[in-house]
Amino acid sequence: MTRKLHLFAAIIATGLLSFSGVLIETAMNVTFPILIEQFHINPSAVQWVTTMYLLVIAIMVPLTNYLLKRFAIKPLFIIANLLFILGLSLDLLAPNFAILLLGRFFQGFGTGIGLPLMFHIILTFAPLAKRGLMMGIGTLTTSIAPAIGPTYGGLLTTNYSWHYIFLFLIPILVVSLLIGLYAIPYQKTNSTSSLDTLHLISLAIFFTGMLMFLNEPTKPLNISLFFVGLLAGGYSIRRAKTSPQPLLHLDVLKKRPYTIALLSFLAIQALFLGGSFIIPTFIQISLGYNAFIAGVVMVPGALISALLAPVAGRLLDRVGPQKPIIGGLTVACCGLLLLILACWQKSIWLLVLAHATYSIGTGFAYSNLMTAGMNSLAAAEYGDGSTIFNTLQQFIGAVATTIVATIMTVTQAHQSSITAGTNLGSLIGLACLFVLIFSALISCLGFFKKMQSK
Repeated sequence: MTRKLHLFAAIIATGLLSFSGVLIETAMNVTFPILIEQFHINPSAVQWVTTMYLLVIAIMVPLTNYLLKRFAIKPLFIIANLLFILGLSLDLLAPNFAILLLGRFFQGFGTGIGLPLMFHIILTFAPLAKRGLMMGIGTLTTSIAPAIGPTYGGLLTTNYSWHYIFLFLIPILVVSLLIGLYAIPYQKTNSTSSLDTLHLISLAIFFTGMLMFLNEPTKPLNISLFFVGLLAGGYSIRRAKTSPQPLLHLDVLKKRPYTIALLSFLAIQALFLGGSFIIPTFIQISLGYNAFIAGVVMVPGALISALLAPVAGRLLDRVGPQKPIIGGLTVACCGLLLLILACWQKSIWLLVLAHATYSIGTGFAYSNLMTAGMNSLAAAEYGDGSTIFNTLQQFIGAVATTIVATIMTVTQAHQSSITAGTNLGSLIGLACLFVLIFSALISCLGFFKKMQSK
């Protein structure tokens, strides 16, 4: 009983840290129109509030895979928590855009360590029969947080100031730290593995080059960075194959069940982050509501995600992955079509219904895709498999945010008004997200059908 209590408390501690980290991804999205005016920047610049943060996480997660092999869990958790609190404090007092980005850097550093810790604890200490439920509880933090982020950010921005978004998270981090000091095991490590620095640097160059290009694809410097990023990505893959101790082993990608689950999971992550940018922006600019209303619209979907994550995990434990994943992706596609119609009709009530509908679908599919992918691996592959999930989760979130922000910037610049540009940009962005989710559904249908025929 004591062991189960400690496991649950450890998941709660790392879950609170991860929840805060993922919440802050989208909580600032509703403030973008305010930040653009306050700091005199354009949409392509302001989206770096999210992109900078996700970029740091994407770089840190693979590094954390190495850190978990060399250092005990508890001190890593403490460092992650303190760095996150430092980032929150900087942004609470940020007098300019540069300091705001610096604070986001430290928040990304802390989240990049804390997020893999949660899944490491679940995969290491939770029994297989309970793994679906535990992964559901853990993934709850990464699925509900993006949805309620705009609500949280909108409420505080409208009634106080965007600075309070960071202030109100500090007590949560303190509680997380106290629970973690009690519950997280020290777990000594005996590994003598060394850090492949070249592998880490090449990954960082790849992520940065891709995001810089997507942010402003016509800029000559960013075109150059794109090709530099491609070269760095190719070198990173080569290091993974030839280095005696690579940062990541990519052999897990050869397993079809894992890869199908990973790509479908990333499609939903793109929907989370891309949708969390599009919907609040559309509500404020196209429909004329304030940041608070833009956040409130996301509440029903957020509550649905909160209720479904552990339920969906329990369902996988009982009936397997096929029904919740296929059913969830189907409902998500229907919800997205409804969302496109809501933006076309400019109906806020239809928009609420559409967001709630696709949240039902993603609630059943999201955590179960990660669980199904991880269950297809051997125990020795959990570290690399989880790291790839978490790294690409953050990177695809940054890519999705960057792409929809770029679409919005371009359409606003080429339409007769900002409102008309936002309308068109929202529809184009949502159409792109629908293609991703529909592709994930077709891939999973084909895979499960092939498995049944065998």
